[in-house]
Amino acid sequence: MNKLTSEFLYYLKNERNYSPLTIKSYEEDIDLFIRFVLKENGEIDNIDQIIIRNFLTEELNRGVSKRTLRRRLSSLNHFYRYLLKEGYVKENPFIFINSPKTEKRYPRVLYKEQVREILTQNKKRDDELMIRDQAILDILYYCGLRASEVVNLTLQQVNLSQRYLRVIGKGNKERIVPMTEECKKDIDTYIKTVRNELKSHNKHFDDIHFDKNGNPIINKGSPLFLNSRGEPLTTRGLEYILDSIEEKTGTFVGLHPHVLRHSFATHLLENGADLRVIQELLGHTSLNATQVYTHVTEEAMQKTYNAYFPRAKKK
Repeated sequence: MNKLTSEFLYYLKNERNYSPLTIKSYEEDIDLFIRFVLKENGEIDNIDQIIIRNFLTEELNRGVSKRTLRRRLSSLNHFYRYLLKEGYVKENPFIFINSPKTEKRYPRVLYKEQVREILTQNKKRDDELMIRDQAILDILYYCGLRASEVVNLTLQQVNLSQRYLRVIGKGNKERIVPMTEECKKDIDTYIKTVRNELKSHNKHFDDIHFDKNGNPIINKGSPLFLNSRGEPLTTRGLEYILDSIEEKTGTFVGLHPHVLRHSFATHLLENGADLRVIQELLGHTSLNATQVYTHVTEEAMQKTYNAYFPRAKKK
């Protein structure tokens, strides 16, 4: 990694508070472009639009999707904006490059009946992990959290008496998300029963420490959800749990953290919730990111209209 890239990634981490995954994505995109420029005998601080277009052409010929190219161009545009601001380059060559057009993809959502079915069937399980999995389903659907937010939840972020979660989202931004009474009960049951059992599987696990008077204090980073070995849950582990829920219940609806989050937002909108309130609940910095759900509900409305209104059907 060269000096300019290292400095830019440091800026993303410490000044912009980007997540490690986002920073890794930036690093990969920038590294790929730099290797191409060097192969073309170019210089990082003096590139032109011809080199950029050759780079895009080579990527397309390698079978890279237009969606991925759009992301790479966005990363590189941000990188060169930073270099320009810091005086490393005289201009940003990406400012005049148009991103390849891609077909708009809307998030997949579950019908309310599908969500109700998976929640009902999961509660019929009789294995020891049922209540943990039910609490995970509750938080994903009733609170609309991202996968990373779920696995990073700590005991101190859960307020059962007032029924809310204090969520640390992208960019370390904090938001308060309410929960239903059902969600509260399932989390409470999980903490008092299954979580204690899972903790015992890990001899290195330590939930609490004691002050000088011997009073117990919950460790600041005590994770809410644990895997079967008593270790903090990961996003991959969360996806595995959702897959296993479908297998154990025999209800296959394509469970995924994002699908339940999208369903949460869409069902709120369908029931008349204000778009800006949904934006706050989801932790979106821009309303544009939330507006995609209006298209989802419009599409569903059109399908319902075509299916059930008599004169909408083609003869």
